Amino acid sequence: MSKILFMGTPDYATVIFDRLIKSQDYQVVGLFTQPDKKVGRKQVLTPPHIKQYCLDNSLTLPIFQPEKLRNNIEVVEIIKNLKVDFIIVAAYGQILPKEILELAPCINLHASILPKYRGASPIQESILNDDTYTGVTSMLMEEGLDSGDILAIEYLKLEDNMLVDEVFNKLSFIAANLTITTLDNFNKINPKKQNENEVSFCKKIKKEDGIVSFSCAKELHLKYKAYCYWPGVFLSSGLKLKQLYLEETFSTNKEGEILKIEKDFAIIACKKGSIKLCIVQAPSKKEVNITDYLRGKRLSIGDTIE
Repeated sequence: MSKILFMGTPDYATVIFDRLIKSQDYQVVGLFTQPDKKVGRKQVLTPPHIKQYCLDNSLTLPIFQPEKLRNNIEVVEIIKNLKVDFIIVAAYGQILPKEILELAPCINLHASILPKYRGASPIQESILNDDTYTGVTSMLMEEGLDSGDILAIEYLKLEDNMLVDEVFNKLSFIAANLTITTLDNFNKINPKKQNENEVSFCKKIKKEDGIVSFSCAKELHLKYKAYCYWPGVFLSSGLKLKQLYLEETFSTNKEGEILKIEKDFAIIACKKGSIKLCIVQAPSKKEVNITDYLRGKRLSIGDTIE
């Protein structure tokens, strides 16, 4: 039975980890994840999703949460002593240094069709670019950022109204299956070099990336689909757009004009196209139906929402 060291942090990683834990052919002998972090207004110290999974399921395997891996002799010794056959990495949050990469084959489950979208936010980037397909790549890790040789790829078709959390969920199960397939066939796989001419990168998402305007309905809808989970999409006034749909993309209008008001939604004009807006949230207020919000602001058809 092959021994596995797993390195991962969010729920995407947890699904893969769960599949390995329940496998009859692989033994997970250790978990590396990010340190606990203070969350929310009360700054409650909260474990990463994958650590909470271990606590909830009373798993007894050792959990390590180093602040950094680079130049950390203690971490290297810990991994050496575990005598692992493979290191599986999924959204861990740190780049593995050469000293760790040399200890065992390190396989990363990256949520894009490499070499597209190397970096921190591949799923959101794929949605923002209105890709038809996204997927998961299992790759042999090297010192570069997501630049290692490709072992296998699985694809997912992106449907029109598929939001980022649904894509994350679907890709996590694809990644879990791909992990087992890659491990089962590891000695038969011929790793494939990435095409450097097709490389693109994506950055870590910041809160200000969620700022939107009513300039283009299609772009606004794509941003909503990519960022609705976090950081959300919001106007410069701070009004959060909590639920919206693309109405059409061809009309030319005055930005933010209210075109139609119904019981559960309003049609809001963009300079190009329009959106169907259902739920909003003003700063420091609760979510409300758009119709109630407009009534409270004494706004009607022909007025602008901003």
